[in-house]
Amino acid sequence: MTGSAVRRVEGYVIVSADGMLADSQHRMPDTIRYDADQQFFQSSLDQAAAIVHGRHSHEGGPRADRRKRLVLTRRIAALAPDPDYPKAMFWNPQGATLDEALTALDVADGTIAIIGGSDVFTMFLPLYDSFHLSRAGRAHIPGGLSPFTEPGTPEDVLRRHGLKPGPRRDLDAAADLSVTTWIR
Repeated sequence: MTGSAVRRVEGYVIVSADGMLADSQHRMPDTIRYDADQQFFQSSLDQAAAIVHGRHSHEGGPRADRRKRLVLTRRIAALAPDPDYPKAMFWNPQGATLDEALTALDVADGTIAIIGGSDVFTMFLPLYDSFHLSRAGRAHIPGGLSPFTEPGTPEDVLRRHGLKPGPRRDLDAAADLSVTTWIR
């Protein structure tokens, strides 16, 4: 990122007890969907200047179409408007830089929220200022997909990339649902 823009890059994911974010079909199972996590997630996205995700990831909810977003895809050369969402752009990182994509989206500064999938989370590992790792401690997704394409637990991957865990915060103690914010 260049110029005088002040940007923060923050990741957001919820994983199962075994560290998975989706099943083998790239679907987020209901076993890791919790109201308390959705409240945390949605209120965080409300503060973001832009959201970045792959074609399988989408935050949903009634405010989704009002948020500026970059949808990563290899199906275009560089940048293209999303015909379904006026505030969204398709972005191929091989054809345009993040700065170019954010400029096309008319985002100069603020928080850039990365919400997945695995390739997207991994691509931004060198850039995260913080990463919010929610964990559904009672859910398991055998054969599921990790949030990162690198080997190891989500915590191992974040640690290898220079992030350090903050305190665990319970979102729903009865459900063993927590969030830990990892900081660079």
